Amino acid sequence: MNHKESGKETRKDGTDHLIVDRRQFLKLGGGIIILFSCGGLEAQQGQQALPTDFNAFLRIGEDGRVTCFTGKIEMGQGIVTSLAQMLAEELDVPLRSVEMIMGDTDLCPWDAGTFGSRSTRFFGAPMREAAAEAKAVLIQLAAEHLGVKQEDLKIVDGVISDKNNDRNRVTYGQLAKGKRIERSLGKKAMLKPASTFSISGRPTERTDGVSKVTGKAQYAGDVRLPEMLYGRVLREPVHGAKLKSVDTSAAEKMESMKVIRDGDLIAVLHSSPDGAESGLARIKAQYDLPEAGLDEKTIFAHLLKVAPAGEVLTQGGDLKEGEGQASQVFEETYLQQYVAHATIETHTAIARVEGDRVTVWVSTQGPFRAKEEVAGTLGIPPENVRVITPFVGAGFGGKNMNRQAVEAARLAKLSGKPVQVGWSRKEEFFYDAFMPAAVVKIRSGATGAGKIVFWSYDTHFAGPRGVEQIYDIPHHREASHGHYTGIPGAHPFSTGAWRAPGINTNVFARESHINIMAGKLETDPLEFRLKNLADQRLIKVLRAAAERFGWAPSRSPSGQGFGLACAVDVGARVATMAEVEVDQKTGKVRVKRITCALDIGQIINPEGALMQMDGSLMMGLGYALTEQVRFKGGEILDTNFDTYEIPHFSWLPKIDSVLVPNPDVPPLGCGEPPIVCTGGAIANAIFDATGARLFEMPMTSERVKTAMALLRK
Repeated sequence: MNHKESGKETRKDGTDHLIVDRRQFLKLGGGIIILFSCGGLEAQQGQQALPTDFNAFLRIGEDGRVTCFTGKIEMGQGIVTSLAQMLAEELDVPLRSVEMIMGDTDLCPWDAGTFGSRSTRFFGAPMREAAAEAKAVLIQLAAEHLGVKQEDLKIVDGVISDKNNDRNRVTYGQLAKGKRIERSLGKKAMLKPASTFSISGRPTERTDGVSKVTGKAQYAGDVRLPEMLYGRVLREPVHGAKLKSVDTSAAEKMESMKVIRDGDLIAVLHSSPDGAESGLARIKAQYDLPEAGLDEKTIFAHLLKVAPAGEVLTQGGDLKEGEGQASQVFEETYLQQYVAHATIETHTAIARVEGDRVTVWVSTQGPFRAKEEVAGTLGIPPENVRVITPFVGAGFGGKNMNRQAVEAARLAKLSGKPVQVGWSRKEEFFYDAFMPAAVVKIRSGATGAGKIVFWSYDTHFAGPRGVEQIYDIPHHREASHGHYTGIPGAHPFSTGAWRAPGINTNVFARESHINIMAGKLETDPLEFRLKNLADQRLIKVLRAAAERFGWAPSRSPSGQGFGLACAVDVGARVATMAEVEVDQKTGKVRVKRITCALDIGQIINPEGALMQMDGSLMMGLGYALTEQVRFKGGEILDTNFDTYEIPHFSWLPKIDSVLVPNPDVPPLGCGEPPIVCTGGAIANAIFDATGARLFEMPMTSERVKTAMALLRK
């Protein structure tokens, strides 16, 4: 792809892509600028306000095409299509006329980052408001241009015409031609009711689909710049290692090799990736290594020892009073191992320094955060840094930090050449901010009639998401001890957000415990949940999943291998049911089918939503059954897919994803909620098949085999 500072470029797939710098965007001799006050986004996302003196969301060109500017990025979740649908719907233009500019910090409004299933929830609404006001202003301009009252005008596909004389018409592009119009509506524009939608809510093929399946889509690693060098950085062998000595002389003798030493940064630069790799291999370094005190077996006792006092998130009633009402009390501990993000694309960045300006193309979930990090490291004003985010090859929370961007920028400044830093798979595992190891302790009680009367829940280092009580329990307390990002000394390496951070662990614990209670009370697991729920949306979703799955009431273990779990996440309601088959000799679990029902409120793109559900459920098989990072102190023992096992295509069960319509509720997140129940549903299905209860994820063949062996003793 030919990257220019401004103008129009043609991608490999033949489509044109607008490239303009900030100054040209503000001039826009051939477009319309409409002023907006968008304080709503600030209130929802916090941290930084959007401009209030111009429209940061859209541009209408002379040709009538509409460019949408968003700080959100596309990493496989499909918002490049669904956000365009929302804009096209509100503006009354064809979807094909909308072009998305995403994650370009010089062109797009500030954004906190793409995470937490927040894109549609938090960006969609202000974007619709901007489009509605733009349309209202265009109607004003058209009325003046055509000499017709506003109420006598209609809009079809970006054409405004006289209701009584269709030939008296003007297009959006004609209104914009050669003008820069600054006009504010002066009041909040009326949004279209969902009942009138013809673009939003309709199944739509992804606009990036063809370019991605044909290999034409551009990622950070595809960017090529004149005189660009490839950088490889010397890495410590374990976390916490201290460099004692280094000898770079052999690398320095290599032809065309440039060796960089700048404080803690030691790297080689070469015109080819293989050349850079060869140079790095010739550097000799010695380290002082820290004592390896923790591993995957001792980590849980350590976490309980260092965990801070709990922050009570929700509570009600009195636990002692509730325990006095219980006929049976249940107490269990649940464990979660570290899990890697294992994204297809490793962290990659290309940096170019021109005078006091830096441009960085980077695979990141937070382009504006990357901008601040690069500026801070180089000691230049943030406005001198431009971050461009091409398509991102998945993130799942793992691309929130931007070490690769900072490294590329430092090397570009020191060398005077554009530099690409693309991590190896080993580096990707080493520097990953893993899903944290965690411990959840639950103590609960119920009456003989099957009503839960008290619930005491303490999660250690999984974080607060999914901890809040969803069941109708009179006496309860839910507390979180330590965030998923950890505290100093808690983890031997970095931890952070992993797709739906924390709630996968918390739902596994809660829904396993609910099934334990149902089993001891000799009650069908679905009936037990329905008896203890008051949330009508969640009840509806549970019933929808049960109907599609063909759930037959029974006491568990029934030998059928059926399990279920439900949750509330980012406002969405989700219920998952699974059928498994367990090899009695090896403990290997095969998931035969999964049904997932989801209420995400108003649905923008049903086809895209179902794709997200299917992918999320497939990914969930990994954290549930195999994905675990083995370590010894700060040494990461799993550094590639030969030992770290992600789901295989051969594992693919029959997946039945069900969208439960709820158009009266604003659009909610879809990318994360489907994954949150996978572990809990599979754990309960394993118990139903074998009678063996798994208290630790992932539920590997070895752990399942051990649990079954304990039953036979």
